[in-house]
Formats: sequence, C-alpha cells, structure tokens
Amino acid sequence: MRVKRYVVDSMPDALQKIRTDLGKDAVIINTKEIRSGGFLGMFSKKKIEVIAATDTAIPAGGAMTSNAATTGAIPKPELNVVPAAPMRFGTAAYGAQRERREQPPLSFPEVPDVLPVTGQAAAAAAQPAAAAQPAGATMVKPREELLMDEIRQMKEMMLKLTRQGTVQEAVNPVLKELEARLLRQELDPLLVEELLMNVSNEAEAEGAELTEEWASSSLKRQLEAMLCSSKNKSIAADTRIAHFVGPTGVGKTTTIAKLAAEQVLKHHRKVGFITSDTYRIAAVEQLKTYATILNVPLEVVFSPLDLNRAFEQLRDCDLIFMDTAGRNFRNEMYVSELNALLKSNGKSETYLVLSMTTKYKDMQAITNNFCKFKLDKVLFTKMDETDSYGSVVNLIREFGLQTSYIANGQSVPDDIQELNEHQLIDLILEAGKS
Repeated sequence: MRVKRYVVDSMPDALQKIRTDLGKDAVIINTKEIRSGGFLGMFSKKKIEVIAATDTAIPAGGAMTSNAATTGAIPKPELNVVPAAPMRFGTAAYGAQRERREQPPLSFPEVPDVLPVTGQAAAAAAQPAAAAQPAGATMVKPREELLMDEIRQMKEMMLKLTRQGTVQEAVNPVLKELEARLLRQELDPLLVEELLMNVSNEAEAEGAELTEEWASSSLKRQLEAMLCSSKNKSIAADTRIAHFVGPTGVGKTTTIAKLAAEQVLKHHRKVGFITSDTYRIAAVEQLKTYATILNVPLEVVFSPLDLNRAFEQLRDCDLIFMDTAGRNFRNEMYVSELNALLKSNGKSETYLVLSMTTKYKDMQAITNNFCKFKLDKVLFTKMDETDSYGSVVNLIREFGLQTSYIANGQSVPDDIQELNEHQLIDLILEAGKS
C-alpha cells in the first residue's frame, strides 16, 4: 500500500497530483487546512494538506485514463468540499467501494458545485458545456461565473432596499423631517425609531391625517409621559446634608453657591459648607468667598476621618452643602473613594452634577459608575452653552434618575431653576425647525 502526503493551494491541484502519482484507484484519506511560510506565525499562507493512498504500486505518470487523455480536461471542483471518509481494508464498505471503482469510471472525481445554478444562467452555461463534455461527465460551473451570479444577486438586493427607502420617504415625509430633527438633538436613534413608530401606529389606529402638527403633538405626549414626574425636584425641607458629586469642570461649586443663596434668602434656612476639594488649586478659596458673601460657616475635610469633626462644628446648621473634588469618575476606584465621604448624620440627598456640553457616551460611563452607590437626583449645568438637549432624555430614560435643577449661566444666585420638562420638550421639537 502506498500513502502519500500533498501540500497544495487548492483541491483541484491535489486531485490532479493524486491521479498522476497514484492512479484512478487512489483513496483520499484525510484533508485539512494548514498554514505555511511566514515569519513567527505572521504572513503565513493557507494551504491544504491532502493524504491519499492506493493498495497497488503504480508507476508515476501511468495512471492517466484514456478518457482524460482524450479530452485533456479534468473537472475543477470548488474549495471547501470535504471528501468522503476513507474505508478500512477488510470491511464490507471498502469492498463495495473497490467494486464501484472497478466499473467504468466517470471523470475523476465527482465533486458537487458549492452553489446551485438555476434559471437562464444555468441553461446558457449548459449548452456549450454539453458539447465539450463526454457523455456521463459531471458539469462543473466555472468559479468566475459563480462570482458574477453572486454580484448580480447583491446588486438586485441593494436596488430593492433603495426602492423601499424611496417609497418610505415618499409616503412619510413628515416622519422623516421629525426623525432628522430628533437626531440633530442627539436623541438615541433606537428611541427615535420607537417614538416615530408609536406616532405612525397611533395615527393609523385613530384614522388621523399624519400632519406635522398632529405628529408633533403625539411626540410631546410620549416625551411628557417619559420625563414628567410628580416627585419633588428641589431640596426637601427635612434634608440636612446635600452632597454634590460629579466629574471635573461641570460647575459643582458655583451650583452650590446658587442653591445656598436660594436657601438663605428665600427659605431663611441656616446653611453651612463642607468641602473636600483639596485637589484643585484655589477650590477652597472659591467656596470660602461664597461663604463670606452669604455669611455662612465653612469646614474643610481632607479624609473621611475629618467628617465627624466637621459635622460637630456645623451642628447648629439647618442644611449643610458638601462640595466634593472633581476627579476622573470614569474610574470606579475614584468613585469608591468618594463614596466613603458620603456619610451623614441625618437625612441626606446626593446630587449628580453633569454638564449638558458633555458627550452622552461620557455621561453614560459617569452615571453608570455612580449608580452603584447612593444617588438621588441629577442636576444639569451649562444649558446656555449648547443647542442640543437630547442627552437629558437619553439619561433619564436609560437610568431612571429623578431630575432636579438646571443651570443656565454663571450669575449667582439667578441662573438656576427647577427643570421644566415641558420647556425642554419644546426646545427639542422646535430647535431643529428651519
């Protein structure tokens, strides 16, 4: 018995070599893909390892059949075709296989097409091939023709998709305009799709004409149901400590000064300040300036161990505002360190302060880290520095946070108010109008 191993680029190459070396009775024992060449495993090329065997010693070059010699053509099977498993000597299956091989052979070997050929292309390809092939030979479609068929199918699919998009645009110009407006406001595309589908379904159920006014009214109702809440947005009357946390540069210290002024001047509460922002240059001095203007006490803490001392010094205050250091709160370690400072003697509220100029992807990362700890409300700043308000909707919908205040300038104490959802919705729907 002769066993021989071949490393080739394709199965047709292997079949031709096997037939030349081992003859028509050769059996393919195993095939597998390997990589050869390259440097340190890189830039290597895919090869096919084929192991074939025959039970008789056949001289090289003497196994060419008269059929192949006459026609000079060998069918070219496609790649990824797995040959039949080899039969062991002495078994009934092997004997049956030998008996089949002793019959007048067809073109060696018979390999099916990878892709079926149908329609006019198959008929056109069959006519010239039928004249060239001997009777009983297997038809194999050229690889180039298969590739052209696939390209034609892809073109037809793209044409159908383009036509569908054109039809939808023609049928729903109002929804297309609203979609563009909401996307300009940076609402989540999946949320936009859901909102507009609800508008379309609602119009169909009520038999209403899908005008811009009607569609805008439907969108307002959906956004109001998503955003509006009956919960208290402002600092509760029985809250003793209000913590303010968030990333760098969002305006926590200025926001604290605005809210403290409101509590002192409007609600006549006795207010105190605690700051742990000892990382930023002049951060303590900034809050000390506000404390002097409002005539309120200020305590500085450098670690959680200093908190009890600070609370004791401010025991006569009705409300304590605690300013924390702005750090890289995409890092969970910093958030864990800050959580140790969020201790209180009495009822407390924790406000996450976010700037509306921050990318929503960054808002997600920051909020996701803080939501693992105690977080009561979210406060937005720098509304006056952007024309895009969709991130507020995205954040509230994704994390279910309770809204509180929104700051729209640097003036203390004027430029802050409770978030008005109806005003926010009007800005989202009207800002994109031409």
